[in-house]
Amino acid sequence: MNSAHERLDAWIDAHFDEQVRYLQALVQVPTDTPPGNNAPHAERTAELLEDFGFGAERHPVPEAEVRDYGLQSITNLIVRRRYGEGGPVVALNAHGDVVPPGEGWRHNPYGGEIEDGRLYGRAAAVSKSDFATYTFATRALESLGVPLKGGVELHFTYDEEFGGELGPGWLLKHGLTKPDLLIAAGFSYQVVTAHNGCLQMEVTVHGKMAHAAIPDTGVDALQGAVRILDALYQQNELYKQVTSRVEGIKHPYLNVGRIEGGTNTNVVPGKVTLKLDRRMIPEENPAEVEASILQVIQEAAAGFPGITVEIRRLLLANSLKPLPGNEPLVRALQKHGEAVFGEPIPTSGTPLYTDVRLYCERGVPAVIYGAGPRTVFESNAKRADEHLVLEDLRRATKVVARTLHDLLA
Repeated sequence: MNSAHERLDAWIDAHFDEQVRYLQALVQVPTDTPPGNNAPHAERTAELLEDFGFGAERHPVPEAEVRDYGLQSITNLIVRRRYGEGGPVVALNAHGDVVPPGEGWRHNPYGGEIEDGRLYGRAAAVSKSDFATYTFATRALESLGVPLKGGVELHFTYDEEFGGELGPGWLLKHGLTKPDLLIAAGFSYQVVTAHNGCLQMEVTVHGKMAHAAIPDTGVDALQGAVRILDALYQQNELYKQVTSRVEGIKHPYLNVGRIEGGTNTNVVPGKVTLKLDRRMIPEENPAEVEASILQVIQEAAAGFPGITVEIRRLLLANSLKPLPGNEPLVRALQKHGEAVFGEPIPTSGTPLYTDVRLYCERGVPAVIYGAGPRTVFESNAKRADEHLVLEDLRRATKVVARTLHDLLA
């Protein structure tokens, strides 16, 4: 083993209790999105980083932009660590925003409680864990005291749940960063180089309200919405016949995640709103996908006389495809992942969509790697009792620190 790698590992082991306390402090500040009041978490993170000697630039997104987006506050953070001339600038990005905890928790979702080697809390695995991974990997690298080239940037952002445009997208759009390489929050047992795209739409079905005692005087928007829902869900049977060539990604899928409408039980509903999520495999064309869904909705609506339909796009997140130039990241992470975890670390795709696409769209080669289990399901991400196995945090931090050393020393 390389002596520098041994020293990195030893430093991480010696400071691991401190790293766990840092992650607990991050979990203990809620970042439920919605409502999306995330500036307080950014301020707390900046204070903790400053305790480590890392000055954090605070980049608040203007309040009007945030409100128009449907959130309350966003402050994105950049920590810049500059070394010698001649090497790449490697950015490490993790997001702090997260869906609300929901029901069924056995542990306090904001407690950071530890039980049987697992740390529990909303965002413990996705993705505050990698605030800790990346911060302590960078600290370990600098502890060596050896000459380094290039630099490291920590990007801690707060808009992944709504699409990233006011997180990394905002930083990149305003020219606040242009790294040469990127590692973004992920799990420990694979290096992810591709992911699905996502189209989200809002469909509002308008009918005509009426008293339930005289329903023929109205037009039932809910019955019209059911026609549309049936047509949309029939598409999933067709999607299952399409298979992605990317390992880890199966087929397209459509989900209706929210339905709102009606005024009372004795009133024929005059308006019903559906919100849908269509996952696109990397091989699909987003414009063609959107046009196909519009056609399905319009044809279904035409079969129910009296209703009209408004359709609004909420989000279009492109898929991630491997960008030429990511090979140094992939090679280093795989090599050190196998050494630390004792098993091969494959490259794969993921059915999720992430902020990484925003960097790649601007020409930054990127991969997804961080602390976590083999699958999203195992972590309970977006479900009750989300958790992180602490040994995965320790080992992923070693892998990232060694990778940074290979790229910058």
